[in-house]
Amino acid sequence: MSGRGTVIAVCGHESGYGEALRDLAGPGVLVVPGGRELIRGLGRLRRSGEEACVVPMTLGRDPELVADTARTLRALPPAARPGTLLAEPFGTSQHLIAWLRAAAARTPGASALLVTAPAAGPFDDAELYRVASLVHRYGGHPMVEVAFTGGTPDPAEGIRRCRLLGAGRVTLLPAAFGLPEVPRAEGARVAAAGPLLPPAALARVLAERVSDARRRWSGRRDDGIAAGLTAADGHGHSHTHPPGEGHGHSHTHPPGEGHGHSHTHPPGHGHSHAPGEGHDHGHAPTHPHVHDAGRAIRSTA
Repeated sequence: MSGRGTVIAVCGHESGYGEALRDLAGPGVLVVPGGRELIRGLGRLRRSGEEACVVPMTLGRDPELVADTARTLRALPPAARPGTLLAEPFGTSQHLIAWLRAAAARTPGASALLVTAPAAGPFDDAELYRVASLVHRYGGHPMVEVAFTGGTPDPAEGIRRCRLLGAGRVTLLPAAFGLPEVPRAEGARVAAAGPLLPPAALARVLAERVSDARRRWSGRRDDGIAAGLTAADGHGHSHTHPPGEGHGHSHTHPPGEGHGHSHTHPPGHGHSHAPGEGHDHGHAPTHPHVHDAGRAIRSTA
């Protein structure tokens, strides 16, 4: 693959399936939800002879977006696959923690923080509580709460909780690509911080992911699809089922784009992790070390 081509930003619930990114992504970036829209976009590029680098636009709370994107690319006809690369996800939970901490540092120290994001599945939503807890632990604000647009608690309820806990000022921090609406609230001053990443920073991170994908292809002829297929392995953490019972995993898609898949486990079998995945920790600028195993946490800030 050459150094030229179109960047395709594949979007999930963290960006409203692309709506929040259309005004943030720069020229040369095609913003699409997954599934058929991704296939159509790749088809248009193939007909015009362009190469493509596909970037899953997750901030670390949507590993299924990465795996679904990889499955879509793997299902392409062999003639359509050359010249198409799958980049690493835009961000990880560790990046999200660092970006939220940076945003929190720009808000008044006496303000309560309400970390907000669109509602998703139970494990994606639970991850936001973990992220917010670490933002609180390694920050200087007296209170950090969580709210979900389209979920429970919603931002209005989150603000009410902050007020009941004594906050006179609440700042909404977006843990997603879009900006939350600020509900009216009596008895507290409420404001919203700016976008998690301004357009210039978003473009810089996107360019880094594309550059890394092209370098990987040049050096190892690795298109990234195989690694992407394992992105959601173990998502939801290891757990067991009663004898003879399994379960089906579900995830959300934009309207009309759904597909279902499920798997079962033998008695007592937990989710396993692919090589190199699982309870490890990564680094982002100025973020704390985060160990899921035992929730042992220590700060390097």
